[in-house]
Amino acid sequence: MINPNHFDLQSLRVFLQVAQTGSLTKAAEKSHMTLSALSKRIAELERIADCALFVRLPRGLELTPAGVELIHHARSVLNSVARMADAMGDFAIGVRGHVRIWANTSAITQFLPRDLATFGREQPLIRISLEEKLSEQVISAIASGEADIGIFADNVPSVGLEKYLYRQDHLVLVVPADHPLATLDQVSFAETLDYDFVGLNQGSSLLQRLNDAAGALERTMRLRIQVSSFDAMCRMIEAGLGIGVLPDGAVRIAVTGLRAIPLSDPWALRSLWLGVRATAALMPEAVKLLDHLRHASTN
Repeated sequence: MINPNHFDLQSLRVFLQVAQTGSLTKAAEKSHMTLSALSKRIAELERIADCALFVRLPRGLELTPAGVELIHHARSVLNSVARMADAMGDFAIGVRGHVRIWANTSAITQFLPRDLATFGREQPLIRISLEEKLSEQVISAIASGEADIGIFADNVPSVGLEKYLYRQDHLVLVVPADHPLATLDQVSFAETLDYDFVGLNQGSSLLQRLNDAAGALERTMRLRIQVSSFDAMCRMIEAGLGIGVLPDGAVRIAVTGLRAIPLSDPWALRSLWLGVRATAALMPEAVKLLDHLRHASTN
């Protein structure tokens, strides 16, 4: 049985350097070590792991299957230690709390920058870690405790969470200025389905909303291309690759020269929710941020 206490961080760092360079000599130079000292560490690491991590070849080193597996674990361990040191460093310089918030793209693009900036001015000693994720991932992170606070779309199941309304936005159809629909003041989703679409990648709550709406009409969307951000959608639409549906606050018409037309369908008015596992179980700094975001939604 391998004793995990026998692994040390420096050996893992050296191992990753050798894996990256494929050479003991190059890794020793990059690590500012002698070749003999580095070789000794690799040999000791292989002894602890009780298996070979590299195959010695005439022109360098090649990872064994065990070595490939160790790369993932070594990176995870070193990243965790770095985050720990960073967090402890915050306390050393006076930071008095850390809040982890995960949010979907709509919230981050439209609302969170201003809200978090205001909170940062009011609470400079509270550090915020923000992750941009799909709504389903946000909800899972809240449930597992990986995130303290989450913001997600209203069409994603969130059973078991405490929820508070964060913001509402309206979906608009975005088209090039010379598109046949560009002259309309308002458009129904049904009128758009004869055209090619630019959409977000699979898993996004917005794409699911559009697919559901097309299904209710017994139609399908003609997705020509899928991208991972609203900015990329606008660029693709501007290039004439299709039309798209975005939140109104995410369309920079002045920059792109595109036309945004409000959708007339009732489902085009969306709600974004704040979610937590239980407010009573949150740390005080997380409660402060939650209260700030709930108040911001009323302004």
